[in-house]
Amino acid sequence: MNIYRRILTVICITLALLALLVVKSELKSVAASTDPNITTTPGVSQSQQPQPPQAKEKTIGETQKNIKVLNDLPASELIPMMNLMAASLGVKCGFCHVNKNGQWDFPLDDKPEKNTAREMIAMTLNINKTAFKGNTEVSCFSCHRGRTRPVSLVELPVPEPTPRPTATAVATQPPAQPTSDDVLNKFTAAIGGQAAIDKLKTSIAKGTYTLADGSTGSYEITQSAPNKFHIVRGVRQGTTELGYNGTDAWQKDSRGVSDVRGDQLVDFKTEGQLFRNFKLREQYTRVNIRRDKIDGKDVFAITGVRPDKKRERLFFDAETGLLLRRMGFTETPLGLVPEQTDFEDYRDVDGVKVPFTVKIYVVGGFSTATRKFSEIKFNVPVDDAQFNKPAVSAAAPAKQ
Repeated sequence: MNIYRRILTVICITLALLALLVVKSELKSVAASTDPNITTTPGVSQSQQPQPPQAKEKTIGETQKNIKVLNDLPASELIPMMNLMAASLGVKCGFCHVNKNGQWDFPLDDKPEKNTAREMIAMTLNINKTAFKGNTEVSCFSCHRGRTRPVSLVELPVPEPTPRPTATAVATQPPAQPTSDDVLNKFTAAIGGQAAIDKLKTSIAKGTYTLADGSTGSYEITQSAPNKFHIVRGVRQGTTELGYNGTDAWQKDSRGVSDVRGDQLVDFKTEGQLFRNFKLREQYTRVNIRRDKIDGKDVFAITGVRPDKKRERLFFDAETGLLLRRMGFTETPLGLVPEQTDFEDYRDVDGVKVPFTVKIYVVGGFSTATRKFSEIKFNVPVDDAQFNKPAVSAAAPAKQ
């Protein structure tokens, strides 16, 4: 009898719990139907409501011809990986690809180096998958080091090992290290203080740029808080433009106007923000700090992780507190692609110190670009229309 009673008790408790769940569900439905901020479809639960479609970036295989590896990766990752491979081997595009009379024919397989590259890509992906649990620990640069053939022999003479620190050196305590907040607060004070930064609404900077090959041109960037910007670069072929209106990003050159999408859009929006190099702490979900040196100068290096999981490293002058260098890292299946920006010649503009010389180092393309500004103005009127994507003009009607 005791067993039957226990079974009956369990059944009753179960039924009571089920009834409670039904009541809660009904209450949620009633609340949702009376909440003006929630729109539902009759007879369909909120979890089953049709969701707005997410724009999915096309893959490399969908956008390019004759792709044998890397087919399923986002199309925006192709150029960074090509640049990484070229830099790792110390070559240009023509090492693997065919150029006929000044025109690239990338699908062609005429050069054996292209097939070798495919084999090396497959090998690298397999090594990281099987030996490092899918983490990108090995890249082309791991072995090539700027050479077309991997470095396989120890170079002579072999350098002497670095001597171990003496007992006296070990006993010497390094100076107390500040926290990340200490360094970031010192930077804010060094460039003018939070109140001066918060007053910034717009910015117009004009100057010139010089590329690694010595070519030069004009450079102008207009920014409006928090994230709108328009860049105009003068080049030999005319001008190129980049723009972002807070929603859509675009670029314009002699070939026409095109949208910026995918992973490129994330970086694009971040790099053009007015407060990108002013309000630093809010850009990272977590940070850590260490001591370092740049050209023999003591610096504090802060590594920060952005909300999109990308890592950046900021280098601050230990004495002045100013930001000297900013490094970013783009992760690809073939390795990390670094980029570096150096800041020099800080000057006061309306109570805020800004660098008038900016040096940019990237992997691939024009590896170095130096921007020198002759004029920077804050809080000047700007026309918001310039941030919008230009309309594509219709072809003129043929004359009769």
